[in-house]
Amino acid sequence: MIDVFDIMGPIMVGPSSSHTAGAVRIGRMARTLLGEEPVKAALHLHGSFAETGVGHGTDKALVAGLLGMATDDLDIPNSFEIAGQKGLSFAFDEVDLRDAHPNSVNVEVEGASGRRMKMQASSTGGGRIMVDKLDGVEVSFSGDYHTLVIQNLDNQGNLADVTTALALARVNVANMSLHRSDKGGNVMMIIETDDPVPDYIVELLDKQPGILQVIHYKREG
Repeated sequence: MIDVFDIMGPIMVGPSSSHTAGAVRIGRMARTLLGEEPVKAALHLHGSFAETGVGHGTDKALVAGLLGMATDDLDIPNSFEIAGQKGLSFAFDEVDLRDAHPNSVNVEVEGASGRRMKMQASSTGGGRIMVDKLDGVEVSFSGDYHTLVIQNLDNQGNLADVTTALALARVNVANMSLHRSDKGGNVMMIIETDDPVPDYIVELLDKQPGILQVIHYKREG
C-alpha cells in the first residue's frame, strides 16, 4: 500500500530528503536511544554522506536531530551555532563501512550523566531511515513504528514478562526481534508496536529483575 508520505515525501527543510530529512531523523533517533540530552557527539560519515553531505547539509541536519529538531524546523541550517549555545560539542570524520548503505553514519554520543551509546544508521530515501547497529549489535528497525528497545540479562522469563505486560495493556506488537551476545550474556529486544506503549508499562518493565534498560521511541507524526 502506498501512502502520501511515499508520494510526496516528508515535510522538511531541504534540499534533500535522503541527505537532510533522513539525517535529521537519524540524529533524533540517536538522541532518543541515548535516553538523555547529548553533550558530546562523534559522527563518522560513510559513502555519499561523506562525499556530498556538506553540500546537502547532512552535517547540520545530523546535529539538528541530536538537538531534538524535527525535519521541518527552520533552525536546521543554524544547528551548529545552536549546539554551541546548548553545550553540545561534535566532530565529523569519514569512515568506510563494509556492506553499509551509501547514506550511512556511525554516531557516538555521550550524555551529561556519562552514559554513552553507539549507533549505525542509514537514510534509505524519502526521509526514511534504518538503524543497523546499536552498541555493536546488529539490529534492524526503522522508526516507522513506536519502538521499545530493551536491554536485559539472558534470564528465563524476561521475554514472557515483556509480552504479558504489553498484552495486558492491549498494545499490538507489529514486529519483534531478539539479539543475544551469547548464552547467559546480554539480550537486546527490539519490539515495534502499532500504538505507543503507556508510560506506566515502560516504568513497570524497567523495574523487572534482569532488565537493564528500557527506551521507548515514539514514532513521529
